[in-house]
Amino acid sequence: MSVRVLVADDQEIVRTGLTMILNAQPGIEVVGEAADGRRAVELARRLRPDVCLFDIRMPGIDGIEATRALAGPDVDDPLAVVVITTFDLDEYVYAALRAGARGFLLKNAGAELLSQAVHAAAAGDALIAPSITARLLGAFARTGPSAPPVRPVETLTDREEQVLATVARGRTNSEIADELRISLSTVKSHIASLMAKLGARNRVEIAMWAYETNRVNN
Repeated sequence: MSVRVLVADDQEIVRTGLTMILNAQPGIEVVGEAADGRRAVELARRLRPDVCLFDIRMPGIDGIEATRALAGPDVDDPLAVVVITTFDLDEYVYAALRAGARGFLLKNAGAELLSQAVHAAAAGDALIAPSITARLLGAFARTGPSAPPVRPVETLTDREEQVLATVARGRTNSEIADELRISLSTVKSHIASLMAKLGARNRVEIAMWAYETNRVNN
């Protein structure tokens, strides 16, 4: 079954290009397009796509607000949102991730990475592109969090600390399994435990916590 994607970008040429690229990828089908955030939210709620691919800067409701409306902490049944933008180090990206976005790509990422990001988000295994993770979250770490990081409800085990560091570097579950020489199911168990202990909703928040607590070398 194909991954159903909703594309939202205010530039028609970009929106059309993304749609053509995605539809050409095996196992992906674009089921809707929107030129602004308000329309994107309406379509997403009606179509319930597997993944929403949103530009950050859109008229009306921007990508951040659209993400919060569909994937924010108050949403009972959140959708998977991937942010795609030309801005890799601007304040909107961090806001979008805090709003519930699962992933982040640049518009020049290329068809292969775009396809990987969509499939990963649909599988619940999404994070910022590794090449951008260190830059974006590293910049955040230097400026400091807006609020003190939460304390884990339980102390992290040594293995959980190792998994935490790999997640913060943008590794996928498969890459973590290979790097730490553990099974994929074990990786998933550790990530689930990290989410529970940290009160994190997704991998992005796990990574942010790692930077907030200086657990990642920049």
